[in-house]
Amino acid sequence: MRFDVVTLFPEMFAVLTGYGVTRRAYDNGLWHLQCWDPRGFAADAHRTVDDRPFGGGPGMVLMAEPLAQCVEAARAAQSAAGYGRTRVLVLSASGAPLRDAQVRALAAAAQPEQDVAQREALVLVCGRYEGIDQRFIDAFGDAEVSIGDFILSGGEIAAMALIDAVVRHAPGTMKAQSVAEESFATGLLDVPHYTRPESWRGHAVPAVLLSGHHALIARWRDEQARNRTRQLRPELLQVVGGNSAKSDSSSND
Repeated sequence: MRFDVVTLFPEMFAVLTGYGVTRRAYDNGLWHLQCWDPRGFAADAHRTVDDRPFGGGPGMVLMAEPLAQCVEAARAAQSAAGYGRTRVLVLSASGAPLRDAQVRALAAAAQPEQDVAQREALVLVCGRYEGIDQRFIDAFGDAEVSIGDFILSGGEIAAMALIDAVVRHAPGTMKAQSVAEESFATGLLDVPHYTRPESWRGHAVPAVLLSGHHALIARWRDEQARNRTRQLRPELLQVVGGNSAKSDSSSND
C-alpha cells in the first residue's frame, strides 16, 4: 500500500511509522508513506501557501497552485513506483463520513496481489486554516472525506485515522479473524470482552464464557452483538436487518 500525504506538518505522521500495528506493518514493508509539503512548491521566497479569502471573512485559505503541484509530484512518484491508479482524497468536514465499507474497499484496491496496472495508491490532502481553494478540490479531488461532524485544526489527524484504518487490512498486518469479526465488519458492533481475573471488584465474568460450550458461547455473542448495537447504534440494525452475525467465538484485536 502507498499513501502520499499533502500536508504543512509532515512531522505529525511519524506517529504512524513509529508506534503500534502501523509501525510493525511499515517496518515489514507492507505500506509506504511519503509526505509533500506545499511550502516546497511555493512561488515566492517566503514560501507562501495561503492568502485571504475573496469576498472577505475570517481566516486564510490554502492556495490552489502549491497543492496542485504537490499532487502532480505525488502522482509521478506513484507511477514510478508501479502504481497504475491514483485516488486523491481531500480530508474535509464537508466530506462524506468515512465508513468501514469504504475503508475495506480502499484496502482491497491497494492489495499487492492486484495487477500492477490496477493497483491504487492514495493521495491524501490535508486542509488547514479556513479551508482550501475550491478550484483545487474541483480539479484534483476524487472525493472529500470526513471522520465526523466536528471541526479539527487541520486534516492531518483525519488522514492518520484513515491510514491507520486502511493499513490494518494489509495482508500480514492483523489476524484475518480479527478484522473479519470486529465492529462494523458484519454490520453490528463488537461483543463485550473479558479477561482474568474471573471476579473483579465484585463483578464476575458471564458464566457462559467459562462454560467451554462453544455453541452456547457463539449464541451468547450473537445476542450480545445485536443487543449492544440496538442500544448504542440502532441505526445500524436498519442495514443489518434480521441477518444473524457473530457466529464464531474467536476474540478480536
